[in-house]
Amino acid sequence: MDSVTRKAADFVARFDGAGAPARARHAARIGFVDCVGVMLAGAGEPAVRLAATIASPVPGSNEAPVAVDGQSYGAAEAAFVNGVAAHVLDFDDVALAGHPSTVLVPAILAEAHALSASGEAAIDAYLVGYELWAHLAELEPGHLHDRGFHPTAVMGTLACAAAAARLRRLGPEETAHALAIAASLAAGLVANFGSMTKSLHAGRTAQSGIQAARLASVGYTGSLDALEHRTGFLRAFSPSGAPDLDPAAFRIGEEWLVERFGVNIKRYPTCYATHRAIDAMIDLASEHDLASEAVETIHVHTGATQRLMLRNTRPRTGLEAKFSMEFAMASALLARRVGLAELTDGFVGRPDIQAMLERVDVTASEESAGTDMPMAPHDLVWVTLKDGTVHRHAPVEHARGSWQRQLEREELEAKFRDCAEIRLPPERAARLFATLWDIEAIGDLRDLTLN
Repeated sequence: MDSVTRKAADFVARFDGAGAPARARHAARIGFVDCVGVMLAGAGEPAVRLAATIASPVPGSNEAPVAVDGQSYGAAEAAFVNGVAAHVLDFDDVALAGHPSTVLVPAILAEAHALSASGEAAIDAYLVGYELWAHLAELEPGHLHDRGFHPTAVMGTLACAAAAARLRRLGPEETAHALAIAASLAAGLVANFGSMTKSLHAGRTAQSGIQAARLASVGYTGSLDALEHRTGFLRAFSPSGAPDLDPAAFRIGEEWLVERFGVNIKRYPTCYATHRAIDAMIDLASEHDLASEAVETIHVHTGATQRLMLRNTRPRTGLEAKFSMEFAMASALLARRVGLAELTDGFVGRPDIQAMLERVDVTASEESAGTDMPMAPHDLVWVTLKDGTVHRHAPVEHARGSWQRQLEREELEAKFRDCAEIRLPPERAARLFATLWDIEAIGDLRDLTLN
């Protein structure tokens, strides 16, 4: 292949899932499981209800999947509603500096339903989307967040188009057009973190991926050098201004990046940039039985890009608090947890929480871990008491639940059921988890119901 665009399209169109390593397929499996759980938990949120008002139900159509809000929609609009639901709580898994499952899973489940595709085909679609995103990201030395772009909405649009093209069995030429179309649909700003619009990024991304593949399937065209052209996707979104556009550097199909990066399962419904520090703060609070009135200052040293994402130093709402290191530390100290019950307007507005925000000091380093995530090599947390005592936690390199510190199946099921049982009876939630855990055994994804 003589271009990035055509090389990407050839990989997607000719992908053979039988050659995927077990570890890669496991990453896809837990991506589906975790995403469906948080999707169900988010289904009743105001942002989802509002987004659904602009989606048109299609009752009575066997090709229209039922979304988590209980309505049947065409595939693209079902992906839109489910994508918003999957991301609205910010409890979905992370990797590749973004949230691959929160866009891939809604897009794949919706389009697979319309096509009567199998669970095995869904796993294959996830893997091609993930690998495309990961290998394109390898061509860029900078971080999209630093430029103000949300990677989930930018890289995710191409990933979803690749997944949908794979489900539709498009050939290399049609797939290249699908990727070119998707390149012009990609968008999403970090400035909207902490608002409803962040979850809109996920819904629109999943929807756009399906639309791009469907347009290409009926003959709609794009530029077949849309990724690598000097006015194309990679240059337009480049924070460094110097992406590597040499097709030889684009090693898709040569190495499984999903094996290396996997998916990181969130234990807290906040921006992942807070998770290492939350682990440390909960440890300190529990180990030393810290009382809030004894604390003078909570110190956090994190990465500069992490700090950029955590834009809300004095949050007043649950949405704002998801992007606040100050809130994360206050909740970890006062509640000894940071869960869905704490990410509410009422809890965030409590006088003791608001007072503790003033006692959190956050500093940042430009040092980078050099991985798929825009993080410092580790986070540091220490607490100074009013009597001068200092309690320090060891540097935290990987959060609990990360690909490097994976949760066991029982722990994944516990999170899934906590989320799903917000909407489903316990026995139904348990059956759904078991079904998703063995998703490759599903012969027709129309048999999978989320309600």
